[in-house]
Amino acid sequence: MPSTHKPRDGSMQYWPRKRARRIYPSIKHYPRVKDAKPLAFAGYKAGMTNVFLIDNKKGSPTQGQTVSHAVTVIEVPPLFVLGLRAYSSDNLPLTEIYAKDIPKTIKKHIKAPKGIKKSKTKDIEKTEKLSKIRLIVSTQPSKAGFGKKTPEIFEIEMGGTLEEQLKSGKDLLGKELKIDDVFKDGEFVDVTSITKGKGFQGVVKRFGVKVRGRKDEQHHRQIGLMAPEGLARVPYTTAQAGQLGFQRRTEFNKQIYKIGEKPEEVNPAGGFVKYGEVKGKFVLLKGSIPGPKKRLIILRSPIRAYRKGYPVELSKISNLSQQ
Repeated sequence: MPSTHKPRDGSMQYWPRKRARRIYPSIKHYPRVKDAKPLAFAGYKAGMTNVFLIDNKKGSPTQGQTVSHAVTVIEVPPLFVLGLRAYSSDNLPLTEIYAKDIPKTIKKHIKAPKGIKKSKTKDIEKTEKLSKIRLIVSTQPSKAGFGKKTPEIFEIEMGGTLEEQLKSGKDLLGKELKIDDVFKDGEFVDVTSITKGKGFQGVVKRFGVKVRGRKDEQHHRQIGLMAPEGLARVPYTTAQAGQLGFQRRTEFNKQIYKIGEKPEEVNPAGGFVKYGEVKGKFVLLKGSIPGPKKRLIILRSPIRAYRKGYPVELSKISNLSQQ
């Protein structure tokens, strides 16, 4: 019989497989956008459901027909703009300002980093080597449906020229930022989150190593060889036990099917399992996304968009009991 062959599991692109530094991700790279608007938003993963829509994609085999697609429901309460942070051309923080009236639920969680001086709005405009402005935003989990209290604080980059970034930043300072201010129905976005953690696992579950036979020296769930003969080290490509999951991952070009304001359209009877009921605005995103329920998901303008967004006609949203 011919010898069987199976490619290895576990891409070496993600190496070393270490735990993420924190439970919600940070975005390092943003696309260049001419519009003066924030380039990202965040929400909490509630669960999944399915929708029925009319396929209006040109060239599709099912064009004009009603099809069913799986979607992820993300609850998107408004973000609060805490402050502005100025960066140099070397991507180093120069100075920052904070809003005067900050809600008490957020203020007690703010810790200004050392080495950065707080300044006034006028001081940012006079700062030398200024290249870009980023928004310092905070989530408001108390307005979501799963009972979390501690907010997440992170940065969001702005599009447009430097003058437009300053103007838009001043207008948004101390105000709420809504999902409608950033994205629209039919757009494509990149999704970044921390995957579900699975702890310390062996090589069978971590890399898909084949379980050995009954007579193989009683080492059934181990690898056969650590390295070739004569090699005085263990290569990094050798499958070994270690951390699985709880790692930062990004999926590109996920389409927004709908930005909704009526939670009853998606809430199943009794709410989503392990989440509860969606209270406010939500986003229906095509397909699955990394991360468990209740985890913060960051949506970013696509950095490698291969086509423009197009409107989607939803005929029905299933609100039956979902997992």
